[in-house]
Amino acid sequence: MRRDIGTRRVAAAPPLPHSLTTLARDPVLLALAGVGAAIALWAFTGAGDRTTQAVLLWALQIPLDLSLCLLSLRVYSAAAIPAAPRRFWGALAIAAGCWTVGDVVQTALTLRDPQPTSSTGGAVQTALFLIGLVVVLSVMLRYPAAEHSRRQRWQFYLDATTVLIAGGVLTWCYGVDPGSSGGAELVGIVLGTAMVLVAALATVKMVMAAWAPMTATAAAPMISAAFLQGIAVFVTPAGYTAELTPGIVMLRLLPSVLLAMGPRIQYLQAAHERSGYAPRRAKPYSLLPYVAVTAAFIAMITTLWDESAVRRAGAVAGTVAITALVVARQLLAFRDNARLIGRLDTALVDLREHERQLREQATTDALTGLANRTAFAEQVEAALAGQRVRPAGTPHGELALLMIDLDNFRAVNDTLGHGVGDQVLIAVARRLRRAVGPGDVVARVGGDEFGILLHAQSAPGAEQAAERVLARLSPSVLAGGHELLVRASAGLAHATRPAAGAAPGVDMESFLRHADIAMSVAKDRGKSGWTEYSEDMSARMLETARLGAQLRGALAEGQFRVLYQPIVELLEGRIVGVEAVVRWHHPERGVIRPGDFLPVAEATGLIVPLGRWVLYEACRAAAGWPGRSGDGAAISVSVNVAGRQLQEPGFVAEVATALQSSGLPAERLTIEVIETALLDDNGVVQTLHELRALGVCLALDDFGTAASSLGLVLTCPMTSLKLDRSFVVGITSVQRQEAVATAVVQMAQALGLRAVAEGVETPEQATLLHSLGYRLAQGYLYAEPLPAEKLIADWLTTEVGRAGSTVAG
Repeated sequence: MRRDIGTRRVAAAPPLPHSLTTLARDPVLLALAGVGAAIALWAFTGAGDRTTQAVLLWALQIPLDLSLCLLSLRVYSAAAIPAAPRRFWGALAIAAGCWTVGDVVQTALTLRDPQPTSSTGGAVQTALFLIGLVVVLSVMLRYPAAEHSRRQRWQFYLDATTVLIAGGVLTWCYGVDPGSSGGAELVGIVLGTAMVLVAALATVKMVMAAWAPMTATAAAPMISAAFLQGIAVFVTPAGYTAELTPGIVMLRLLPSVLLAMGPRIQYLQAAHERSGYAPRRAKPYSLLPYVAVTAAFIAMITTLWDESAVRRAGAVAGTVAITALVVARQLLAFRDNARLIGRLDTALVDLREHERQLREQATTDALTGLANRTAFAEQVEAALAGQRVRPAGTPHGELALLMIDLDNFRAVNDTLGHGVGDQVLIAVARRLRRAVGPGDVVARVGGDEFGILLHAQSAPGAEQAAERVLARLSPSVLAGGHELLVRASAGLAHATRPAAGAAPGVDMESFLRHADIAMSVAKDRGKSGWTEYSEDMSARMLETARLGAQLRGALAEGQFRVLYQPIVELLEGRIVGVEAVVRWHHPERGVIRPGDFLPVAEATGLIVPLGRWVLYEACRAAAGWPGRSGDGAAISVSVNVAGRQLQEPGFVAEVATALQSSGLPAERLTIEVIETALLDDNGVVQTLHELRALGVCLALDDFGTAASSLGLVLTCPMTSLKLDRSFVVGITSVQRQEAVATAVVQMAQALGLRAVAEGVETPEQATLLHSLGYRLAQGYLYAEPLPAEKLIADWLTTEVGRAGSTVAG
């Protein structure tokens, strides 16, 4: 468990040095190096007699072991040391304390009796030395290794045993004299063996531990000291009668200097190499066992010519044991490798499957299973480049693209829920697959938009395919317990499939755009059909885009004008009302008619603010008009309202506000609605009922052009029907148009509605319409749309009105 660095402060707060250059300037390390140099100088000069040398040999150990104890305690108290390394440094401080006490005792004994029987120390010093070793050994045995699994634990045990046996082999070969029998030599051998094995175990733990007890720089002198200490015990003479050579003195004292340097280096590096204390991942292999094996083989080879058969036998036995351990370790590694290869094979299979799934997800629509927009674009691009394999029998020259959009699909989601809408989309996708050939590509490119790449034999073949696709979609779909009619609009575009190596005639983006434009035109033409792309469509779309960009500014700058076209009595020609129409006075293009900019306004949503402005302007103007000449009756004003306006939540309130602010009575305002706006209901019928409750009159404009006109007059609270001009233009010569006009007026009379004929341009039309039962009409026969001033001057302040009767007596 790591301790928070911020919870404890190390004395001497300045930044701690860590580089080798800085370590070389540390006063403590310089002092220890000076002591080592002094020991070397004393050892090689041989100052003093043998008794003095023996006393100094023990006395110099006291400050060195005491330094090891104090410096280890300093590391133990450092805040940056985690729990496991902290225990190691605490144990080393205790062991150094034991060794210091033993050195003091042995020095005192040597001073009192300068002729001991052995240079290895007395019983007290030896006991304290062994106690210190046991303390360090117990901590190292419990020190956390990096193994996490059973396999890793076996790996650690094999490697550790290999190193320890190698240390035993070295001790047997170089520290044991088979001819000696007990006494001081036996004590020295035991101590030397203990030192070598402890050093070996410490090395194993250092290399394989999960938490490093020290940095590599601090470990180097300490591990070296442990091995030198063991060697010193082996080569120290039995008693003081032998000469204390410089090498003997150095091997006895230099390890103590190196041991004391380790904790000082560790303390200085603690704040700068904290990553060394982070948990380490288990290493896949370690060179330490192989180093141990190499050392054991060298030791065995050196004993082959030894006179002692016991030494040779021990070296060979240890080397054989190590070899067996290495073989076991290799077998374990081979099994791990086999398992790893198996896991890698499985992982590769899983990776390929995952890659396939990702590729499928990236190119497939999750709901319908069709290709998505990205994949469809790639298929189209490949076909245009001639890279895609075409179906058998398909020539190079023909490619067709069909873009399909479901009509009024939003109403399904809004009224029945997205679950039902999803079922409809799935059914549509299934039908589209069945409607095309095996080489054609079907994709879902948007919410309710689909694309089909067709390999047609000719342009007529592509047209037949478009008809076939829309016909396949026409049967009702059963979704969520509802039987729903599916209608769609489609745009068709053609392209040339290039021959091998030739450049495509059109790029992919243009090809897709052409089909999209044709689809938009099909929707504008009344939906439920298909349209083939032509070049002039792009020009119109560009013009529409320009107008859309200019519309908002035109409204803010007051470029729109409201004109009023009279609605008259057919028999007397007197005005009874007017229809407000809007004109755009463009500063560069002049007057733009409603048919050119109102569709753009609806597509961009600007029809809402524009329609609001027309409503307020018409109400304001009509409120100030004088009554109709003759009887003084006030005339009504009709205002066309788009379906988008009727769907606005606050539209009824807007109408009420316009009436209130202008002072126009509600019965003098007529709201005209085209039939197609009622087909896209979305609450429109409810809005019409609310308007009628205000007292506002309602007129169904362009009556007779939609498929469900008869149903609309029964569900909507209309007060007037306006016969579309298309039934008036040829009424005097086309019997069918006369029949339709007759049916409309009779229906209006039966329902108690007023019937108004639009687009009357000739007296003959007026006379026939009157004979059919019409009493009200409007058109250029009477007047074109007029400014309010001219309407007042020509129609509202004259005796009988400008037109007079247009009906032949």
